[in-house]
Amino acid sequence: MVRTLIAIAAASSWSISQMVVKNAFLHGDLSEEVYMQPPPGVVAPLGYVCHLRRALYGLKQPPRAWHERFLSVIWAAGFSPSAHDLALFIHCSTHGRTLLLLYVDDMLITGDDEDHISHVKQQLSAEFQMSNLGPLSYFLGIEVKQSTKGYHLSQSKYIQDLTARSSITDNRIAATPMDLYLQLRLTDGVPLEDPSRYRHIVGSLVYLTVTKPDIAHAVHILSQFVCAPTSVHFGHLLRVLSYLRGASSQSLFYTHDSPL
Repeated sequence: MVRTLIAIAAASSWSISQMVVKNAFLHGDLSEEVYMQPPPGVVAPLGYVCHLRRALYGLKQPPRAWHERFLSVIWAAGFSPSAHDLALFIHCSTHGRTLLLLYVDDMLITGDDEDHISHVKQQLSAEFQMSNLGPLSYFLGIEVKQSTKGYHLSQSKYIQDLTARSSITDNRIAATPMDLYLQLRLTDGVPLEDPSRYRHIVGSLVYLTVTKPDIAHAVHILSQFVCAPTSVHFGHLLRVLSYLRGASSQSLFYTHDSPL
């Protein structure tokens, strides 16, 4: 949905603003009765406990309580949830449209109704402690650069962090992520003693396909062996990382002429 929102903004020549809610889970109201022992430093009579009125981090209720509180505020601002994604909220009027995408405590706001966008930002700041991060530049590991032609999306820092965490010492660069007619089997190679590293890298690569669709096929093949990876599977996984090392500067580009 993040890419879809950026594509819409690029095709419509809209700017995208980013805001963050501080301590989002503390804004939710509890609907159940929840009690806790007095925290250190709080003096309470013997046998007494604290009755919580607001959600706290560490409970199971805060995500739902925060979402319900946010819904009440965003509905009051005239937004309605999208039928395609409940994290996307839409406001339409005779003055234009406003789109708001929420991910836990991060939100993106775009549209062609500048007055309503300013009103929404003020209303959110009045209800919650907000940080206005200005134009979108970095969201969920995705780097976004806006130009006069559109939006560039890349995950170069994500790739650098991934290769660093993988402790890969081989500096060779592969021209392609995988051989075209490669056929892998469960019985290829020797089973890895600790498959957790293989699983971690594959999981990270799945998210990387957001801006690197050229590795999607290779990641799809390698993800089929996460239950019982072998040395052969891991070798082909290293090839994907070698390919990314040479292709990390590439990015997706959504222009004002991009079809929706």
